[in-house]
Amino acid sequence: MNSLLPHTQPMDSKSKLWTPPSSSSTSSCSSESDDTPFSSHRIPLLPSFFHHSHRSLAVLSGHVGTVSCLALCGEFILSASQGKDIIVWQQPDLRLFTKFGQGDGSVKALATVANKVFTAHQDSRIRFMKQSNYVQTRRHHKRLWIEHADSISCLTVSNGFVYSGSWDKSLKVWRISDLKCLESLKAHDDAINGLVASKGVVYSASADGKIKAWGRKDGKGEHCLKGVLEGRNKDASFNSVVVSEDGKWIFGGGSDGFVMGWERFDFDSESWKLVSETKAHEMAVLCLCLTGEFLCSGSADKSIGIWRREAFGKLCRVGVISGHEGPVKCLQASSHRVGGGFLLYSGSLDKSLRVWWVPRYGSNSIADVEDKDSNSAILGKMNESMSMTPSIITC
Repeated sequence: MNSLLPHTQPMDSKSKLWTPPSSSSTSSCSSESDDTPFSSHRIPLLPSFFHHSHRSLAVLSGHVGTVSCLALCGEFILSASQGKDIIVWQQPDLRLFTKFGQGDGSVKALATVANKVFTAHQDSRIRFMKQSNYVQTRRHHKRLWIEHADSISCLTVSNGFVYSGSWDKSLKVWRISDLKCLESLKAHDDAINGLVASKGVVYSASADGKIKAWGRKDGKGEHCLKGVLEGRNKDASFNSVVVSEDGKWIFGGGSDGFVMGWERFDFDSESWKLVSETKAHEMAVLCLCLTGEFLCSGSADKSIGIWRREAFGKLCRVGVISGHEGPVKCLQASSHRVGGGFLLYSGSLDKSLRVWWVPRYGSNSIADVEDKDSNSAILGKMNESMSMTPSIITC
């Protein structure tokens, strides 16, 4: 069995909080706390509530340790912490569904596909459970994979496979159908901090300052290196990576506070081109989240940047969210569209999970108008739930 040294730092030791940038250029275009377990501060939602500014909807607390990762699974949002616990919240009324712990290591990453949930841990193990009954599955049907030599930092799911990245610098490929490890790639020269998959390509972001693209020839056989994406600051590590739904735009968050953007401009020859460098934060970018034309960035400076994707991969800052009392470690946008905007979940080293409503800045699309009825239904459900509970809820 793999063994790890005790992890005493509040932040992943392989993720850099700050690195002096190679360029000083900056561009915007290119609280409350509660220690009561399972408590939330909620703000009633009214139709007039929505305008051109973000709003805090809830502060959900109850984790033993700092919130390390988030994932959507059907009607649920899952949050996990370095305190080894996982909490399942129902959407969109933000009610706690269940809580459980898994293993001897803090939870580093979550990934979901259909009703399956995969969790990666600092004890170098990946665990699997089914959504149908979280409590029973974790007790009776969990499956352990003991393969990585160091903490598993990230997971992603694509085309029937689970990909895991680790501080041991390796990328492993697992088949979901039988939970078998098929490949182990010596992927980087330093820890892997982020993974994302799209259109047959898996992107791995590393502390070695590179994002690498991996794929299989003609969709068959073993994975091989397709390309290497780098920024201009060779001393900066990449802490996160995201890709647009069409697979054309890739963004990486760096320890120097920059968000780098690449265009995959030739799908046949597997070519990528650096198209944007945006100074997003004064401290390290720890996480990124893409939803439609919006990119959200979480930072060690405790803030969340909201960016609109423009032509040629450029980013234009349209908002900044503050409220966390610690670095923002993870972000997840909900598929629920409310009041012409979207719900954004943020997890922090302050041990809280915050829920924000983010407007579609400057968007007056027909789709927003057509969503009015469904938005009203969601608002009604959330208001009904909140009207039945006090402003501070203890479960």
